[in-house]
Formats: sequence, structure tokens, C-alpha cells
Amino acid sequence: MDRKRILITGAAGFLGSHLCDRAIKEGFHVIAMDNLITGDLKNIEHLFNLEQFEFYHHDITKFIHISGKLDYILHFASPASPIDYLKIPIQTLKVGAHGTHNCLGLAKAKGARILVASTSEVYGDPLVHPQTEEYWGNVNPVGPRGVYDEAKRFMESITMAYNRFHGVQTRIIRIFNTYGPRMRLNDGRALPAFIGQALRGEDLTVFGDGSQTRSFCYVDDLVEGIYRLLMSEYDMPVNIGNPAEITLKEFAEEVIKLTGTSQKIVYKPLPVDDPKQRQPDITKAKEILGWEPKVARAEGLKITYEYFKNLPQEEWVKQPKEFVSMK
Repeated sequence: MDRKRILITGAAGFLGSHLCDRAIKEGFHVIAMDNLITGDLKNIEHLFNLEQFEFYHHDITKFIHISGKLDYILHFASPASPIDYLKIPIQTLKVGAHGTHNCLGLAKAKGARILVASTSEVYGDPLVHPQTEEYWGNVNPVGPRGVYDEAKRFMESITMAYNRFHGVQTRIIRIFNTYGPRMRLNDGRALPAFIGQALRGEDLTVFGDGSQTRSFCYVDDLVEGIYRLLMSEYDMPVNIGNPAEITLKEFAEEVIKLTGTSQKIVYKPLPVDDPKQRQPDITKAKEILGWEPKVARAEGLKITYEYFKNLPQEEWVKQPKEFVSMK
């Protein structure tokens, strides 16, 4: 069988591993790549015995070599949580810049279609609500979060340059808050942080007064949107997320109710440049891709909580990885 071949960078991460599963299901030969700085082989070990799956431990900020034909690239290599990108800011910028450049060069050389994973962070702390793809954002380039926000903004710019100047088939997804099994409990994002605290019997920490909003999309819905965008003929950015907006205080209360714990909510100062509002306008996704989320938050949260609850208890208290400095 002559399978289509797809390279997935960041393949051992939360989203990358789910994309590997989907690509296998769709009949692709999957070439998975990850340097394992934030990824974990446990997320993809169930695929290692498959003939149509191969894994390369490689840092994509260095030259990428793939022998033979290549039909598609899903570029999802990047630290994605504040704990990660504040601890490894240089690597975060490098994977957004050099890593994306290398992936685009590979797509050009192979004649492959490439989809790059941008995020809602390109909108910064938005002055427009909900956020449409036409909004240019409100980003502080020299703040601590700038290493992630600007890496994604550069990624979009160089992707469109390769599209316009070299004729590379490119797709850009802007991902809003996503959750589900295989997230790390210690990655600093609201959902795993709240559930981790609940499992450990700790009070739930809300930063600021809890009035800031997020919009949570279940991972299966996101993967469906990514696949539809990859297979579409649309080359401008598309928001993929769940527009059901909720304040972080309300969300913490939902987690307390879900876990049946008796903890209270404690408040700490809001981090610098933390966005006050997050809600995607998904009009384009509906019209162009025929996509909208299907999994209600209550359903997705229950599945995710069961996943975390069934992890070994040492995972509940595991601290974030230490990173080696890369100059």
C-alpha cells in the first residue's frame, strides 16, 4: 500500500500525540519528530510497534532530513505552557523561528503541504472581543510572555512569506485553550493546575480576581478542526476553539464540583501581560471547514479528570522538568 507520508513535529507532546493517532487512523505513514524537552514518549509508545509509524529524536532548530517523498507536515513543535516557555525562552524563540524556517524549507523541497500551529497568543491581551482572524493583536514584545507570543507571530509571517514568494502550500491554525488526556498536570495551565491541586488536596489558585475568561476546547474537537484545515484549500489563519467562554473563578468552581473536594479558591497576583479575555470567533471555521466543537465542557472535563485521576500518584506531585540551557 502506497501511503501518504506525513511529518508531525512535537509529536510526543499533548497535541502532537493526538495528531499522530488521527494520522494513523486516516491511513498515513507517520514520521514523528520530537526533541523531548517538553514531550514524553509515553504519549506515543502505543504506536511504536506499527509498521506505518517511525520516530526521530531530533531538534528541528537544526537541519531536518527526511528521505523519500513527503506529502504533509504538521508543525506542532513548541513549548506551549507558561512554565515551559518562561523557563526556556531562547529555545521557545528558536523553535518558532529556526524550527519553522527549517520545516518550511523542507515543505518547499518536498512539495509538501504544511500546517503550522499558531495560537490565540498572537492576539496578546486583546482589545477586541471575541477575537476574529482580522484582529492584529495587542502584544508586549519585551514582556516575559513575548518570547512565546512573538515566536508565533513570526511563525505566521514567515509561513505567509513562503506561501507568497515560494508558492508553498501553507495552512495556519490559531489554537485556543485546549484540554484533554495527555496534558501534563504540572504545565502551569489553568485546567491541569486546578485538577492537580484538587487531586493533592490543595486549595485552587486563581490569579487576579478570577474575572479573566478562557474558552476551553476538547482535544478531539481540535484535532478534527486541524485535519479539516489541512485538507482544505484555505491558506489564511483560522481560529479553532470553543467559543463557550467562562471566567477562571467559575471554572475553578466547576473543577471543585467535579472532583467532589472541599478545597477553597485562593487568589494571587495576576502575572504580567496575562490576557484578560479569550474567546474565539469561529465564523471562518464554520463557513470554510464546516467545523464547530461537539464536546460539551462538562463531558470533556469528566473524561480529562478520569485520565488524571488514574495516573500514578507520583505524577500528581511531579515537578516540572529542569531544562538544560541551549545557547
